Amino acid sequence: MRDMDRSAIEQLQMHGQDIGQLLAHWAEQKPEHGALVWEPFEGDGQRWTYAELLAEVHGLAAGLRDRGIGLDDKVLIHAENCPEMLLAWLAVAVVGGVAVTTNTKSAPAEVGWFIDKAQCVAAITQPEFTDHVATAERDLRWVAVMGGTPGEGHLSFDDLRGDAASWTGREIEPLRPFGIMFTSGTTNKPKAVVHTHANAVWASRVGPRNIDLRTDDRYLIYLPLFHVNAQSWSMFSILGVGATAVLMPKWSSSRFWDVVARNEITHISLMPFVIPTLMEAEKPDNVLRIGVFGLILKMLDDLCGIDVYAAYGMTETVIHATNGRPADLLPEKSMGHITPGYEWAVVDKDTGELCPEGVTGELWLKGTRGIQLFLEYFDNPEANEKAFEGDWFKTGDMVQLGAGGNLFYKERDKDLLKVGGENVSAREVEDVIGTVPGITSSAVVGKHHEFLDEVVVAFVITNPMAPDDETLEKQIIETCREQLAAFKVPRAVYVVPEFPTGTLDKILKNKLREMADARPEV
Repeated sequence: MRDMDRSAIEQLQMHGQDIGQLLAHWAEQKPEHGALVWEPFEGDGQRWTYAELLAEVHGLAAGLRDRGIGLDDKVLIHAENCPEMLLAWLAVAVVGGVAVTTNTKSAPAEVGWFIDKAQCVAAITQPEFTDHVATAERDLRWVAVMGGTPGEGHLSFDDLRGDAASWTGREIEPLRPFGIMFTSGTTNKPKAVVHTHANAVWASRVGPRNIDLRTDDRYLIYLPLFHVNAQSWSMFSILGVGATAVLMPKWSSSRFWDVVARNEITHISLMPFVIPTLMEAEKPDNVLRIGVFGLILKMLDDLCGIDVYAAYGMTETVIHATNGRPADLLPEKSMGHITPGYEWAVVDKDTGELCPEGVTGELWLKGTRGIQLFLEYFDNPEANEKAFEGDWFKTGDMVQLGAGGNLFYKERDKDLLKVGGENVSAREVEDVIGTVPGITSSAVVGKHHEFLDEVVVAFVITNPMAPDDETLEKQIIETCREQLAAFKVPRAVYVVPEFPTGTLDKILKNKLREMADARPEV
């Protein structure tokens, strides 16, 4: 008898499971167990048990249904971390819609483009972002506003609440899309990454195992809920074992230890700007035991007083595609081993051949689309074709295979910057700079930064139309501020007579990065 193919087997294993089923399972099995804690910077905190969380989500799902949201309808959710954002995100998924979660640092024009690109039919946002939503060309059915006064023509968030008892559910379809996140690559516009319910279920199975998360653990979420780390790495891992999510509006070093101690936090995601706080000499008694970081760095275990687990992934891989823990005795700076369920290859980008041990190549990952890997880039056939070679997803990250199957991160594509955990397309910034009069050519690179990993800087070649260098820098930065998210705006502009080039006059951005790092801090 011929074996079923991998995709058919994995789809069978997902049968009858989706995000709504995850919530309902824990509401039935552990109704009084803590599901969500809200730790605001001002005012009183809030707590929900799993039974209460499910009732809230079902009430919103019923309300969304009554407001016309059905299968595959895209709903923009543009908001800073708050309970309402989390509830809306889950409710849109439960009703069968697609939650389009977008970066709140985006410029108004970017938000309008997100709405149009994702074909959103409605929006849920906060008062400070209603003008951003209004830049869209599409006519939205309604805009609901969390907190404050909704404004003329808008709904309040409470207007979306319906009767939880009236929600009778819908057919469970694991491969139905539930979410879209925009991610920057090396192209000039962000790509809309589509996640399915099966992606969420996969993350709920794999995430807890990779980071030793248990049902009585408490995971602190301070990263934005529009990011894959907060969604898949954190929330779906939590829902996989019925653990507790503790949500903060954003990172705060002055509040961190109080929140950790008060809630007995056990797990956090680590970013470079968090580490100095963990290294403080005077800390309250706490049970924090695991931090999830990109690489094995043994010094962090000692300096921070916790176990640091390695985990590599991106929006397209849904959850950690590699993982490692201190007990694995992995070499320093290892990304760990490949997570079971994924296959990997290190490929020479020029020849397409496999790289031998010790040779740097591009990391390719294989999995089933819509389960281990994202389903697709929405409405972007060209990007889909470019990203895949058969069943293999080309990550764009350069790695090296070491002894024992260990992977070592070498560099990202030189046109993709990482600013405080956010991807920035150099091409996108260069296109905006090119609209400023007096610019002949521009090249955007990352300059190393102590806390943000790197920041954006621009090298430009001018023509006779350009004003003096100081005025030009101000014009470039102001133009970028008007059209781009704040983290994409160059911290500095360097006017140069020419760029270092290689064969075929290709700009050598590695040389520009060296030049930027030699300049004063910005």
